[in-house]
Amino acid sequence: MRILVLSDLHSNASALDAVLDAAKDRWDISVCLGDVVGYGPDPNEVTARLRKLATHTIRGNHDKAVTGLMPTDDFNPVAKSAVDWTRAQLKPEHLAWLSALPPGPLARDGVVLVHGAFQDEDEYVFTPAQALDGLLDSTAPVTFFGHTHHQGGFSYQDAQLEVLQIHPRPSESFAALRIELPRRYLLNPGSIGQPRDGDPRAAFAIADLEHQVIEFWRVPYDISVVQQRMRAAHLPEPLVQRLLLGR
Repeated sequence: MRILVLSDLHSNASALDAVLDAAKDRWDISVCLGDVVGYGPDPNEVTARLRKLATHTIRGNHDKAVTGLMPTDDFNPVAKSAVDWTRAQLKPEHLAWLSALPPGPLARDGVVLVHGAFQDEDEYVFTPAQALDGLLDSTAPVTFFGHTHHQGGFSYQDAQLEVLQIHPRPSESFAALRIELPRRYLLNPGSIGQPRDGDPRAAFAIADLEHQVIEFWRVPYDISVVQQRMRAAHLPEPLVQRLLLGR
């Protein structure tokens, strides 16, 4: 069973299309760690693609904000502006689908899915201290999380916690991680729609637990056409610029 792991798509249909093209014939089921919408210009297109793929999807904070399930008081003005625009654009059937997305943690096909921290879907996990509870408390050896837009993760065994720097080089499409049980893993596939780890290529992962290998992928896409759509929609310029920077 090969699992295509998607996260933080953020209404970027061009990036999602590039990911699906690169992953073609390499996966059996797909999962999504949330933030389907927000920031980008294509909320209806991205939501429709996930629904057509029957992707097992949990909610992210932007999905909750757009559907009114959480306030935007803590969002910065740029993010709040994108939330308001997205809500106005979404078709009713897509808004209803997003509203019904379950929270994490969600166990699916041998892995656990969370958006942010294991104990709090809206919290970020950047450091080993923030990762430890999730590594200890998860019901599966491999847990996938998103929210930070940083590809990589953490592993834990015998009271030793390791930071995993997993990132394909610019000349590579993917880097592979071999799973070594009973070691436990908390892994981030990176962001498809708005990477923030210095690499503007769309990020995702493919997990093959039967062969104990997880591939962390990066694929290029035409960022300029997405920026054109964002400017045409009058989305905030900082969101337009960060796509090219990967920050």
